[in-house]
Amino acid sequence: MCTDKLPLLQIPLLHHQKLSGGKDDDKVGLYSYKVQSTITSRLANTMIQAKMVNNARRPQPIMFDVQVPKGAFIDNFTMDINGITFTSHIREKSEARKMYAQAKAKGKAAGIVRSNALDMENFQTEVNVPPGMRIQFQLHYHEMIRRKLSSYEHVISVKPGRLAKHLEVDVRIIEPQGLRYVHVPNSLGDHFNGITTISKGEKKAHVSFKPTMDQQRKCPKCSSTAVDGNFVVQYDVNRETTGGELEIFNGYFIHFFAPENLDPLPKNILFVIDVSGSMWGLKMKQTIEAMKAILSELRAADQFSLIDFNHNVRCWRDNLVSATPAQVEDAKKYIQTIHPNGGTNINEALLRATFILNEAKSLGMLDPNSVSMIVLVSDGDPTVGELKLTTIQKNVKQSIKDEFSLFCLGIGFDVDYDFLQRIATDNRGMAHRIFGNQETSLQMKNFYNQVSTPLLRKIQFNYPQESVSDVTQSSFHNYFGGSEIVVAGKVDTENLQHLESIVTATAANAELVLETLRDVEELDGFMKKDKYADPDFTRKLWAYLTVNQMMAERNAAPTAALKRNITKSILQMSLDHHIVTPFTAMLIENAEKDEIMLADQPKDPRKGCCPGIPKSASKSFWKAFVSLPCRAGADLLLTLVCLCVSVDNDPHFTIHLPKSQRNICFNINSEPGKILNLVSDPGTGVVVNGQLVGAKKAENKKLSTYFGKIGFYFQKKGLKVEISTEKITLKDGSYAITLSWADTGLLISVKRESNVTITVGKEMSFMVLLHRVWKKHPVNVDFLGIYIPPENQFSPAAHGLIGQFVSEPEVSIHHQTPGQAPEKPQAIMEVKGNKLTVTRGVQKDYRTDRVLGTDVLCWFVHNSGKGFIDGHYRDYLVPHLYSFMKKP
Repeated sequence: MCTDKLPLLQIPLLHHQKLSGGKDDDKVGLYSYKVQSTITSRLANTMIQAKMVNNARRPQPIMFDVQVPKGAFIDNFTMDINGITFTSHIREKSEARKMYAQAKAKGKAAGIVRSNALDMENFQTEVNVPPGMRIQFQLHYHEMIRRKLSSYEHVISVKPGRLAKHLEVDVRIIEPQGLRYVHVPNSLGDHFNGITTISKGEKKAHVSFKPTMDQQRKCPKCSSTAVDGNFVVQYDVNRETTGGELEIFNGYFIHFFAPENLDPLPKNILFVIDVSGSMWGLKMKQTIEAMKAILSELRAADQFSLIDFNHNVRCWRDNLVSATPAQVEDAKKYIQTIHPNGGTNINEALLRATFILNEAKSLGMLDPNSVSMIVLVSDGDPTVGELKLTTIQKNVKQSIKDEFSLFCLGIGFDVDYDFLQRIATDNRGMAHRIFGNQETSLQMKNFYNQVSTPLLRKIQFNYPQESVSDVTQSSFHNYFGGSEIVVAGKVDTENLQHLESIVTATAANAELVLETLRDVEELDGFMKKDKYADPDFTRKLWAYLTVNQMMAERNAAPTAALKRNITKSILQMSLDHHIVTPFTAMLIENAEKDEIMLADQPKDPRKGCCPGIPKSASKSFWKAFVSLPCRAGADLLLTLVCLCVSVDNDPHFTIHLPKSQRNICFNINSEPGKILNLVSDPGTGVVVNGQLVGAKKAENKKLSTYFGKIGFYFQKKGLKVEISTEKITLKDGSYAITLSWADTGLLISVKRESNVTITVGKEMSFMVLLHRVWKKHPVNVDFLGIYIPPENQFSPAAHGLIGQFVSEPEVSIHHQTPGQAPEKPQAIMEVKGNKLTVTRGVQKDYRTDRVLGTDVLCWFVHNSGKGFIDGHYRDYLVPHLYSFMKKP
């Protein structure tokens, strides 16, 4: 089931496929859609507001779906439903959960809104709105915009999903340093040429995007919107002093430091590249392309080498060499010969890289003023050698000894990005995650460019100790061109007229001492005159930096006692500044406090809704549904669902219908050895079949069956994949390769003893989950489950037990009545001309909890799905694991 510090905001609101089905799809009116963002000295306060109305004759689900950057702090959320107002409060997490549990135990409406800690977090709420009712959502959060590649970039992904009567994106920039430039690239396409307006003054700017409803249309007579992409604002500020800019206001100071016009320091760089089997295909092709471009950008004073690794570790050169044209060309030729295969030995690869750097230093081969670094590129977890992540982290830390920096680039969805962040932060570096696609090469080059030009090393910020306190990190290993160092603290403005800073650093040709002096009241007049400027920007920036710094310190804490103390400090900061962090939660409740929702961080920060499945993973989320009855003041009903199609257990089918926002489930009761067709698509040439295996013996006169084998046939590529509980076999004509559940290779990514993800181009992916049971269990056997994301691009000709739902049927569920058990009400479902009695039930999704599973609420269709699936389930039996089926 399901919900980097890049200044990125995505708002996929009211996707047409996420509204209720049938003729009422277009009767949910979006009459106002606003994004207002005010940037005050890099501090961006963003508000997203949506106002909607149900113009249909029946209740309609309306969704508010907002993605915010992982580094942003959500600080407020309100929801108004026909006069019932929900507001938010920040509480310590265990206290909030206790209040939530108490509300639930007392029979009050209660639900959970959670966000997934990938690069973007989804905050999603869905409300079932009666006819004629209006609803308003409003979310507030703030973040610090980081400077990268000599620019601040504010990216707003605007995807309303339908036409809005009033659509507005409004960005105001207030920078006391003065604005060098403001630029809005044409990222939404030529359709919107000339609509965006920019008004720029010396220190302020206003960017406005207000397309009319006609301008939003894809074509003059279209009812769909062309507003579907990123709205980007780029800017930079003036820099008059090399010592940086001190901004002092309301008892806090912020020191922005980004010197320019300095000669680059020479660098010693080791590129460590994952060439395991999971890098096969587009990822490896893009990596090779990026590496060839990166090697061309090395300077003559630089030294470098290459390490590529799978289950083994290979070095292009066993020592650092100068970046001469001949050496660079030879390295490019070496990169071109790489053929990915095998497992992933991250520990040995990183230790080999640190050994080369340490040896070069001990032999006096490194320029004393040079900067040494390792750049790791990987797409998965370790599968060979040392597997324990904490041990790898410890080994690398001990080997680097604070002498070098480690930068990590994680590719795709299977990589443990949290681990890469920890190991990079632990070694004076940073991590970045990219999702494998056609732009992988460009993203890799942009990441390298952020660290390719070291200008300073050993940077130290000094302030008068008697006048400042609670200063954030003030000592930095390196400063890279195009970036910015930010230091903040509290300052005693009552007893101080000027604040002085002294920055010391090592440049290419000199030891620098840079002094800056600022009047503590210099900003007062400017800030008080501007009604849009945030008067709390210094406090918020200080809190933002402090909390993030404490989080990094907590991750690196050597003892449990120190970790507990840091946790207490983070918690107090979170409560004092009203922000959601991993140790707090947001309670969302109405004025009477009889309806309550809980917003907090996920238990599984890595995977979210559809772990291991591209596209789904990048947009994974927890959802809260609010079903509002027509009578005023009635209780709210909240439940949780996941947007994925799955077949698991014995075998249970769960089909999510995105238009009607319903989960429909059914079982297939067949015999061991029979092969069921799941997807048969002659249009794309894709077949997915599953062979049943029986339990060891019957229980209650019924023999349970499960999937023991699943076969995939990609006809146009000539590829066959067979997955059993014992092995994975890939067949390409006469060539075959067999992998165990502990390996990785080629088209598939194997998570050891857990799941297999098959990715074919950009169009399709499938996850197969392994269920192990005790070998001596008297009844149960090992079996498989399959999960298929909704983004898979099948053709209209697709069929099969799952494939037929590519063309979603209209479904109406009504006349709900109590069932024999209170938790299992019954209802009438109308579908495909049939009236079926269905039962409200719970199925299991085992992706995030492989032992107990996660509950998925659905309407259960009896008699092996009869009436919901086309024909009879026997029509879906096929003779072989790779057979296409004939439509019933």
